[in-house]
Amino acid sequence: MARRKLTDSQIVCLTLLWGVLAYMLISYSKVIDFSVIFTLIASAIIVFVPIYKNKKKKEN
Repeated sequence: MARRKLTDSQIVCLTLLWGVLAYMLISYSKVIDFSVIFTLIASAIIVFVPIYKNKKKKEN
């Protein structure tokens, strides 16, 4: 199954949404420990790796 390419506006929306959710996670957590840091890193990988792959394909 072929994936649709992400537009620039979709990439901006995804990045801003991830930023808001990451800010909420940091601001509402009482203690920033390993689980909070791991959650941020894992979510960043889940969000930004497909964006990177999409941009890399778009350049070719």
